Amino acid sequence: MADGSSFYITTPIFYVNDVPHIGHAYTEVAADVLARWHRQAGERTWMLTGTDEHGQKILRTATSNGVTPKEWADKLVAEAWKPLLETVDIANDDFIRTTDARHEENVQKFLQKLYDDGHIYTGEYEGYYCVGCEEYKTESQLVPGTGEYEGQLVCEIHSKPVELLHEKNYFFRMSAFADRLLALYDEQPDFVQPESARNEVVSFVRQGLDDLSISRSTFDWGVKVPWDESHVVYVWFDALLNYITAAGYGQDDEEFASRWPAQHIVGKDILRFHAVIWPAMLMAAGLEVPRGVFGHGWLLVGGEKMSKSKLTGIAPEQITDVFGSDAFRYYFLRAIAFGQDGSFSWEDLSARYQAELANGFGNLASRVIAMITRYFDGAVPTAGALTEADEAIVAIEAKATDAAWSAIDRIAIHESLTSTWELVDALNGYITSEEPWALAKDPATRERLETVLATAYHGLGTLAVLLSPVLPKATAKLWSALGADGTVQEQRIDQANTWKPGAQVTALEALFPRIETAE
Repeated sequence: MADGSSFYITTPIFYVNDVPHIGHAYTEVAADVLARWHRQAGERTWMLTGTDEHGQKILRTATSNGVTPKEWADKLVAEAWKPLLETVDIANDDFIRTTDARHEENVQKFLQKLYDDGHIYTGEYEGYYCVGCEEYKTESQLVPGTGEYEGQLVCEIHSKPVELLHEKNYFFRMSAFADRLLALYDEQPDFVQPESARNEVVSFVRQGLDDLSISRSTFDWGVKVPWDESHVVYVWFDALLNYITAAGYGQDDEEFASRWPAQHIVGKDILRFHAVIWPAMLMAAGLEVPRGVFGHGWLLVGGEKMSKSKLTGIAPEQITDVFGSDAFRYYFLRAIAFGQDGSFSWEDLSARYQAELANGFGNLASRVIAMITRYFDGAVPTAGALTEADEAIVAIEAKATDAAWSAIDRIAIHESLTSTWELVDALNGYITSEEPWALAKDPATRERLETVLATAYHGLGTLAVLLSPVLPKATAKLWSALGADGTVQEQRIDQANTWKPGAQVTALEALFPRIETAE
């Protein structure tokens, strides 16, 4: 990886019709950890997140709450979505809202270009419309009516008959891009990750693509179609464009060229929008396709995908108020293979907190700092001649540094943590076998004590650097206690094992205090 290269990473922009749950926070944390890694590897890194505020659902939610859609969105962004970023310690560079002028104006520029270039045409749209839901329904969302509605199709939610409506809409010629999309997936096998997601997308596109209806005229909460203000832009077509409108598209060509393309991190349920519709839109506009699309799995609670309606949605602060933001970040990235579904349980979270964070990493840090303080008055010892055991630790530091970066480069965050934890376990084993407390009792083994604690101290610093993207709060405290120069975030993470020791350690409070009762 070259210094000065750029890395632009995005989360989806989240729909503001409700408050965030841990599934949203999981996506944010994953993108944030990747951004922090690339920043610390010397790359010009930019992380974008934000909110999706247009569309019929938000109009309906706002109306039912007696406010305008913009008032509803403003309230949710201020009270729920921006606070989420603080709750789980996200260091994003930008936050875009689809109601921002920079977004709406440049969505219109993009759409006008596609229209001028012949990629958009007028067509008739026919579909079943539920007045109660104020939306078109697919046949799978309809059921046969009973009683007075027998013989008619009714909405499965309202049990009222639907109307067959015709609407004049604008369509994007997406079908014309099927072959180019298949060529993209073939030429760039890692464009869609993980492989299971790629296979699903390729299979979908091979079946042929329909053109996409990209406007609505039955409501007006959205970006106006520039050549026909009686229509608003379909909410997904509008929302996907945030990735380029935030990066300068349409208003700052130089900024846009320096940032785009982006790596997208999305939940697998919105994979097709990002891996099919979005690159087709960009191809039509003559723009570069994204760097890649990674579709991560779902968080399951009680075996089901989290859902507000099923009361399985868990607010992030329910976890962070007890365990802290570092533990939240660590748990979801360590316990779940990134890209696969993962089950959340309070028992597993509590067990990993105690075993891996409190006992594994936190206790290691406390012991090493405490022994240097006790045996050397806090002065950082210098290693003498290394034994095989010492050299093994030095080798594991180097191996963990390289393996952790390699895993991040493949967006295998869980593997990066696994590689790093090999060093945690090795250091704990090293201290157990070398018994520095026994060495301290005999002046004749003073030099050996210095070497053992110098070796453990250096390994601990390497851990602080490698874990800083995942555990920013704990590693900042540890770095300060190690007495090293600068901040831990200023250290080159791809060269973590080459950090320079400080001269004096200072007291270290428990990084992961014991939690007696975790509800």
